[in-house]
Amino acid sequence: MIYLYVLQQALIWIITIFWLYQLIISVCSLINLKDKPMIEEKNNRFMAIIPAHNEASVIENLIQSLKNQDYPKELYDIYVIADNCTDATATIAKEAGAIVYKRFDEEHKTKGYALKWFLDQKIKEDAPYDAFCVFDADNIVDVNFLKNMNKKLCQGETVVQGYRDIKNPTDSWITAGYAIFYWMMNRFYHLARYNIGLSPLINGTGFMVKFDVIKPDGWNTETLTEDIEFSLKRIISGHKLGWAKDAIVYDEQPVGFKQSWKQRSRWTVGHIQCMQLYTKDLALAIKKHKTIMNFDGFLYIVGSIPMLIITIVLLLVNSLMYVGNGMSNVDLLMSYVYYIIPTFILPIGTALLIMILDKKPIKPMIKGLLCYPLFLLTWLLINFKCLFKRDLSWDKIEHVRDIKINEVI
Repeated sequence: MIYLYVLQQALIWIITIFWLYQLIISVCSLINLKDKPMIEEKNNRFMAIIPAHNEASVIENLIQSLKNQDYPKELYDIYVIADNCTDATATIAKEAGAIVYKRFDEEHKTKGYALKWFLDQKIKEDAPYDAFCVFDADNIVDVNFLKNMNKKLCQGETVVQGYRDIKNPTDSWITAGYAIFYWMMNRFYHLARYNIGLSPLINGTGFMVKFDVIKPDGWNTETLTEDIEFSLKRIISGHKLGWAKDAIVYDEQPVGFKQSWKQRSRWTVGHIQCMQLYTKDLALAIKKHKTIMNFDGFLYIVGSIPMLIITIVLLLVNSLMYVGNGMSNVDLLMSYVYYIIPTFILPIGTALLIMILDKKPIKPMIKGLLCYPLFLLTWLLINFKCLFKRDLSWDKIEHVRDIKINEVI
């Protein structure tokens, strides 16, 4: 029994220290810092890149929102990578004003491969761009997106994530769960870290990369989560990513549970792939660069699946101690309560706080707030399932909501 007790205390300390660290970092999102000074003042030239697979129903809205940017029209071009398309995506995109590149490769279908294929061509051409921004085909973009990304580029930032918002947060309890999750990530992860000199992460869409960054080696990712992989590789090399809270992109999320399960399963598998590929390199980067930024990146990659395993082991240890009369009924019950409350109950209050701070409408989201613990529970189940069964195939998420930028604002 003594060995179980020692193991129990060790696991409790690991979990406590980890979440205390996250809490301290999150509080830093409440700090209002002065804007970074400008290193140069110029209007940079951008590529807006849209990888798209059978997105005929939504692509025009994104292109129109990009064409309406408050930025000199001669300084950016809109490119659509029609990736293995069998519908009218290419035709609609071209008629809407985009430059269309058609790609066909049945063996390599993910966005990472499409970006590599396209950017390799632009590097070879020595295309006259200072930076590129990447969007998902279902996005719509705030009118000031490029202007704010240009500002970040002029401040010396080289890789910057924009503010990822949701264009359909009230469609279902699933979309509400996504919205709350991203609002929390925006403030408690990206903004908090940016405020104190740590590194945010690329978050799937609505990000900017200085063209010079990828010219030496191209865009090389191999996991299902190319955004996280690219971010971790930058952190390993000692480079911080930036954050632009005023460069807003609106994303459409799945309405139904089945599609959401598939999408989040893909994200979890991609995270596990990144963990397998880069945990050692992240640990070595701590020794090499000796910065908290690298330590923080390491904690990110071990912060979901490994912490889930540690928590499960702790709950099992508590159960074994109870069976061996090392814990009373009350102690066992409280051990589960201590896990359930911060995992499923406190996030409701935290989400409400963020919505107040960021002036999000609360009334339409009440059902979503109440269902948020269920959304988190399903994600834990997905993580647990992916420990044992991982589907490496890529399944398209259907996007059919015809929402225009003026309807979101």
